Amino acid sequence: MKKKQSGNYLEYVPQRTPETEFSEDETGIVTLTKEWTGFYNRIAQRFFHRPRVSHIDLDGYGSFIWKLIDGKRTVYDISQKLDEAYPGMEKSLSRLIKFLEILRDHHFIVWKNAGEKAK
Repeated sequence: MKKKQSGNYLEYVPQRTPETEFSEDETGIVTLTKEWTGFYNRIAQRFFHRPRVSHIDLDGYGSFIWKLIDGKRTVYDISQKLDEAYPGMEKSLSRLIKFLEILRDHHFIVWKNAGEKAK
């Protein structure tokens, strides 16, 4: 069972994990690279022809957010920048938090509480 995150998300600081590789194309779209390792992934690669490496293209919003993740900005800071860049976006904060949670679940980022070391 997943451990629930306690505290105020607005105070958390997302930080990219050092092993996360990414690239950016000429239009500003970010592509994350995920290497699938481990026993079950090797079985899937061998018998079900799953790729060893996946390339995940983020959309415009995701790319914008990814570029703002620097280990210093809080979720609140990122949400303010997102609202400035995309003023018509509905439920921007909840969408931002959900996106960051997905990145965390796939080990692209870690949460760092404001004033704490990365977990």
